[in-house]
Parts: sequence; C-alpha cells; structure tokens
Amino acid sequence: MKMISKISKLVLALILVGSSVFAQSLADAKKAIDAEQYQKAKSMLKNLTVTQGTKDENFFYLGWVYILQEYPDSAKAVFQKGIAVNPKSALNYAGLGVAAFVDKDRNTATTNFNQAVTLAGKDSKPYVYIGKGYLLNATDGKVAAADANAAIAILNKGKALNAKDAELLVVLGDAYRTQLKSTEALGNYQNALELDPKLATAKVATGVLWRYADNYEDSERLFKEALAIDPNFGPAYREWAETDIRWSLRDPKMASAKVKEGVEQFRKYISLTDNSLETRLRYADFLAYAGDYKALQEEANALAKSSNGNLRVFRYQAYAAYENKDYPTALTAMNTWITKADPKRVIPRDYLYLGRIQIASGQDSLGIKSLQTAYTMDTTQADVYAEIGKSLYAQKKYEKAGDAYRQYLTKSRKGTLNDYLREGTSYYFAFDSKKPDTTLLTKADSAFSYISQKSGKPIPAVVLFRARVNDSKDADRNNIKGYAKPYYEQFLQLVGTTPPADDKAKAQLVEAYSYLGAFYQYKEKDDAKATENFTKVRELDPANKQAAAFFAKKGGAKGK
Repeated sequence: MKMISKISKLVLALILVGSSVFAQSLADAKKAIDAEQYQKAKSMLKNLTVTQGTKDENFFYLGWVYILQEYPDSAKAVFQKGIAVNPKSALNYAGLGVAAFVDKDRNTATTNFNQAVTLAGKDSKPYVYIGKGYLLNATDGKVAAADANAAIAILNKGKALNAKDAELLVVLGDAYRTQLKSTEALGNYQNALELDPKLATAKVATGVLWRYADNYEDSERLFKEALAIDPNFGPAYREWAETDIRWSLRDPKMASAKVKEGVEQFRKYISLTDNSLETRLRYADFLAYAGDYKALQEEANALAKSSNGNLRVFRYQAYAAYENKDYPTALTAMNTWITKADPKRVIPRDYLYLGRIQIASGQDSLGIKSLQTAYTMDTTQADVYAEIGKSLYAQKKYEKAGDAYRQYLTKSRKGTLNDYLREGTSYYFAFDSKKPDTTLLTKADSAFSYISQKSGKPIPAVVLFRARVNDSKDADRNNIKGYAKPYYEQFLQLVGTTPPADDKAKAQLVEAYSYLGAFYQYKEKDDAKATENFTKVRELDPANKQAAAFFAKKGGAKGK
C-alpha cells in the first residue's frame, strides 16, 4: 500500500508539473507571437496541440500564427481542429472568420464572427482577434475605412465587457490610428499602459503614432523604452527601422544616415526573430519600402535559392529588377508571380509594377491595361493615370493622353501645374486642322488658362501654347481674326529682349514674329509693322521662306 501511495503521489506531482508547464508554455508561445518569433511560437504550439490536445486555445494560437504568416488555408484547418476539440470555442470561430476575411469571403467571415460573439459570453479575447482580423486586409499599408470602422465597433463591444483588457486597448488604438484618429488612438494606448506599464506592444504602438505625426524623436524614445522593458522585443527594431526610412524621406539632409540606420535596425529585428523565410520576406518588403533595390535584388535572388517554391520571391525579384532597369528579368518574374500565385494574394501594386515593366519593355498597350487594373483594384492609385498619360503621349495618342492626364488631375491630390501643362499640350497636339475638333482646343486652353491663374506670374511656355491654341482657332486663313496676337505679343515681351539661348528658343521667336508679320500684312494691311516683324524673322533665320516671300513681294511691288 505504501508503494501504491508513493506512486500516486509521484503521478499527482507530474500532473501538477505538467499543468504548470502547459500554462507557462502557452504564455511563452503568446509572448513569442507578440515578439514576431513565429517559427518558435509555431514549434511550441504544435507541441502543445499534441501534449495538451484537449485545449482549444492551443489550436487557435497555432492557427493565428499561420494567419500572420499568410497561410490562411493551414490556419483554417487548425481552427477546425480547435472546434472539433471544443464545439463552443469562440476563439476558433473568430479564427475561422479571420481566415475567410483575408481570403475576401466576407459572408463566411461575418457568419463565423457572429458565432464567435454568441459563444464568447463575457470573454473579451474573441473580440480582440476579430478586431485584429479586420485590420489585416491592408493595401500598401492602408486599411479601408469600412474595415477599420468594423474593427472599432467590435473592439468597443469587447471593451464594454472588459475595459481592463490591455491587449484589446492596443488593438483598438491601432484601428483608430489607421484612420488618422490620433487622439482616440493615443487615449487607448495610454489606458493600456496604465493597466500594464511594461506592455512593450503599447510602447511601440505609441511610437508608431508619433511617427505618423512626423515626431521622430519621440518615436525613437518610445522604441527605446520598449526595448528597456524587453531587450529582445524585435518589433521595436522593425518599427524603428521604418521610422528611420520615413525620416529619410521627409528630411533630405538626414536621408543617407537614416536609410543606413534603418537597414541596421531591421537586421537587428531579424536577428531577434527567427530568420525564417517569412521574416526574410518581410525584410524584402522593408527594402522595397526603403528604396534599396540593389539590396532587394540580392535578397530576392538569395531567397529564390532557399524559398522552397514560395512564389512571393518572384514579386520582389520583379520589383527590384524593374527599379534596376533589368526589364527582361522583371517581366519574367512578374508574369510568373501573377499567373501562378493565388489571385487573392495579388495586390494592386503588383499590377502597377507589371504595367510599368510592360511599358518599359515596349508593350505599351498591355502596360496601360495593367495600370488600369491596378486602379480598378484600388481607386486610391490614381497616380497610374499620370503614367498612362505619359505612355500614350510617347505613342502620339495625344487625345487619349490628354484624357488620362485629366483623369489624374481629377482623381489625385498630387497633380502639379506641370501636369496641367502635359494635359494642355496633349490636347493641343491632338487637334487636326484637317478634321478640326475645336473641343480639343477648348480643353487645351482651359488647362493653360488654369496654369496662368495659379502660377502668379506669366510663364513663357504657357503663353506660347495659348498663342498656338488661339492661332488654331483661326480656321479661315483668309479671314484671320487675330485671336493669337495678344499671346504672341506677351510672349515676346517676356523673352524677346534677350538673345535666344539655343535653336529651340530662336525658332520660338521666329514663330512669334512670323505670326505678327502675317497678321499686319494681311489683317491690318500695315506694311510698316509687317516689315518690322519680318525683318526680325530674317535676322534670326536668314533662310526663312515666309520672310523671303514677304520681302520678294514687297520688292516686286516697289518695282511696279
């Protein structure tokens, strides 16, 4: 009996130790997830799903790692196992909803999110992960307002259940931050830190908020504070790296130093995570963001040798090769990515690059279609119309080029007066006197007029084009109205007092004086003024045929 008693005590001790190990291991796995050590977390959680196979939480967090690594199909399979273990697992239903959401199956996502909420009771964690899920479908880092608002709504419901869930408060702050609601974001981050002053994720999130406000010094301070809490918290280095790059873009004097520092910070991030394929792919994303395309091409080529067929490598090869003007490599890589990848993984920026690559490869028509596809997928990509306009202009498809620039100026906030000049010149060159469409001249003059109004002072090139447009309006050359006269006179006032700098400038002066000479010759019948202008034409261009004809006729008239 004593022997049985000893064995019973030993078994009980092992059970207690096992429970302690499980609790610690799950906590460690979650800590690894927060630190973006996904391979480490995945290894621990796979073990837990075996050793503690009745705990549905283990399956959920393993599935969540798959979500973060962009393997939604694997995540879905694991969440379903969690539900098999516990049919009332709110977390795993939330996970299924997220897997459907990232796969853009919103109906299924909503069904599973509703089921998760029904089963959650007073547990706020399912609300946290539904909120996180709504923020995952970002396009080039931008979360759609509808998705962010859905996240905010569900997270506030979770907050009503448990206002002391610090993780929930951080995610709620993130949701507000994506919509530039800085006050609300900061309030939630501060509330989270009041609950847990050593919450590194809240410190980093606040640092990111200051980055978006271009307050880089406070950003760095908060990243350092996060690292003081946990020196191995890799995300602090990652966000610090991205802050350095934003700083470099905003301050040219700091550009070189900050890009270099940013790359070093990201390497620290890699060293603190797991140097997995997913981490290296994220590094490739960072290099693209940093504009270090030489390093990106080297990294993409290295990944191609060790990626075990991960197609995303082709995306980075295409981006880098295009920027490095290696267009054949870029075209092959991008075609491979777009044709072989799951269509749900292809993003607008991929079509943007495909269009640029095709245009650079002489496939302009295909390139324009690809750029239009990029805009269709993401209507914030209005800048593609400037690229479409440039391509069409190079092909001498001037009216379509003008339409593209008009679209760009209508839809984008980045349009400049130079873009109005491009629009105007496109429509001007589209006009054909043999098949006159005066609406093209009206559109051209409207663009040039806008520049004149906004520029504050006359611009010679614009004045010259307004002269040409108005000259084209004089369709009846035998009954010239002189619409262009004031513009050619203004052009000469602006540039005619200095010697022409080159042949182009000389030709423009000849054009202006020739028009005025003909105007005075035929319209005003003012021989003196006509002679004055054609004399200047002859001085600039002794072989000018129009001036020669004028003086020949003038001489003949005198002979008679």
